[in-house]
Amino acid sequence: MTKNFSVFLLIAIGIFLIDQNLKSLFLNGLRWNGEFISLVLVLNKGVAFSMFAFLQEYLKYIQIAIFVAISIYLIYEKTFFMRYPLPLGILYGAGIGNIHDRFAYGGVVDYIYWHKWFDFAVFNFADVMIDLGVAWIIIASYIRKKDV
Repeated sequence: MTKNFSVFLLIAIGIFLIDQNLKSLFLNGLRWNGEFISLVLVLNKGVAFSMFAFLQEYLKYIQIAIFVAISIYLIYEKTFFMRYPLPLGILYGAGIGNIHDRFAYGGVVDYIYWHKWFDFAVFNFADVMIDLGVAWIIIASYIRKKDV
């Protein structure tokens, strides 16, 4: 096993475990109301902003198919794992966490609700990690192309 794959795997497992432990706190009753942010429990049956909730039970299988297709591509295109093991580990751990929720709870466990100045969607740690991983890859790719 290469060093980069080990990094990828450890990060993915770590993000998944953090995500699931945070979600268990809210599934077991943790709540808090603040001026800017409240911590509440919401089961999101769709994807971002509850889009595609009408797909209901099929959504988790569609997500798995997309996840497998991307994985096959990344395995075939080995340079991606070599260049971005950390952000890919973040993306995989978070993505698997949200897909796991769909099977275990019937929807993604969301709990962070921003409500100061504007009413924003409820989201979770995995969502933030997905955004971080995608932004990291985009910025790193841009910097890499500038250097070439």
